[in-house]
Amino acid sequence: MKSLFRTSTASLGVLLLLSNCATSVKETDTPTKMSQPMSTPAASTTGRPDSTGAASTATDTRTTEAVNAIKATPATAVASDAASAAALAADRADPNALSATAASAERAKEKSLTTADYRNMLANADAILKADPKNPKAYLQRAKAKSYLRDYAAALVDYSTAIKLQRNSPDAYYNRGVNHLMMKQYKAASTDFALALKYRPDDKESFFGRGVAKMQMYQYKPAVVDFTKAIQLDSAYADAWEYRGISYSSFDKLAEARRDLEKASKLNPEAAKSLRRYVGNADGHEPLKPAKVATPNAGYHPKPGQH
Repeated sequence: MKSLFRTSTASLGVLLLLSNCATSVKETDTPTKMSQPMSTPAASTTGRPDSTGAASTATDTRTTEAVNAIKATPATAVASDAASAAALAADRADPNALSATAASAERAKEKSLTTADYRNMLANADAILKADPKNPKAYLQRAKAKSYLRDYAAALVDYSTAIKLQRNSPDAYYNRGVNHLMMKQYKAASTDFALALKYRPDDKESFFGRGVAKMQMYQYKPAVVDFTKAIQLDSAYADAWEYRGISYSSFDKLAEARRDLEKASKLNPEAAKSLRRYVGNADGHEPLKPAKVATPNAGYHPKPGQH
């Protein structure tokens, strides 16, 4: 049962999990959309732009406040800059970086915003950069806005600039990793998630993201290791259970695959689709066998208005 799922499977799944994007993919072509996207246990509801591009035109002050928080009072800024410089010199994580829990909460909040919110985020970051052209946090905010607006190539430039200015930021590496996944640059994505983990080693979502990147490169056994670490950090992480089960099924560990996919199904009933697809039903029905893909690079190509 080698190469049991299509190469597009992992990338599509991570788009749903990392970005809550709308797709028109058939159920049999992708793992399920989890009730626990890569966020804190109380995941936010999906509020991303839909496949038609519809979005609210109302201004959301959450975005403005988040970007304006980049600014600081002079005294705070001096202290913060000194601490950041010391950490950078010692190759430690930026002391102003969010904890893993706070980062998950911020990601969940950002996923719930609308197209109008992302455009506001972009405009606010532009304004900050005009006054302070070497502000790494503003570059990061602008990069995230561009990525959410699906301008991945432009986002990549801003992510790289943010990292150049502050190379010990786990948030910048994590988000650039997601952006690389969207661009099907899986080796680069894996490297970015590894760097995010260097500076924030308890980030379950970075382990999950790196696991998905490895799946895309047919590295199923190393992917299992990363999904296992994500599960160790959060035993209720349904997505990690599901993807580890799929990875196990790809190198004929069907007992382990069934165990994981049954656990995922208990945490999220929608994961039963993957249980049926990759290991068959409990009544002995054979699993479905998707068509093989010639190369690891034959990924999903989104239509306009879709991820």
